[in-house]
Amino acid sequence: MSGPAMIKTALCAAIGLALLPAAPALAQVVKIPNTSFPLILQGAEVKAGTDLFFLSGQLASPIDPTKTEVKSFDDLGDTKTQTISTLTKIKALLESKGYTMADLVKMTLFIAADPKLGKLDFAGANAGFKQFFNTADNPTTVARSAFQVAALAGPYYLIEIEGIAAKKK
Repeated sequence: MSGPAMIKTALCAAIGLALLPAAPALAQVVKIPNTSFPLILQGAEVKAGTDLFFLSGQLASPIDPTKTEVKSFDDLGDTKTQTISTLTKIKALLESKGYTMADLVKMTLFIAADPKLGKLDFAGANAGFKQFFNTADNPTTVARSAFQVAALAGPYYLIEIEGIAAKKK
């Protein structure tokens, strides 16, 4: 085949391929278990073609839903209570966008010291976390980081949680 004939054949093949319908991208989220600390994942791999939802940091709501202003730690509760409140808020936010708690792949916890304890209550945060992950309703968990912080957005907040959810398109 001569040079011009080869170019014509290659051009026809390229045009033919371009006219084929594109194969749908297979979205996939792979959660990598953690054998030493099963409450969280070692990591999560999110492949191309996956919808992502980035959640801003969420704070607890007052224990009494009629309160419009937070004036003390008693209005929000301890770290466990605030963790449950914050994760309940995250669950509702996810559901409003068509996601579930099982779609969460990464969370970051920012935890302030509880002045009643004089230290960070990591056990309280984990106790609240356990009510939402590795349960009958949600047998999965997430990749997670936790940081102790000096303070949060308001003086009575003990935990703020942000997350990333991923699901197949």
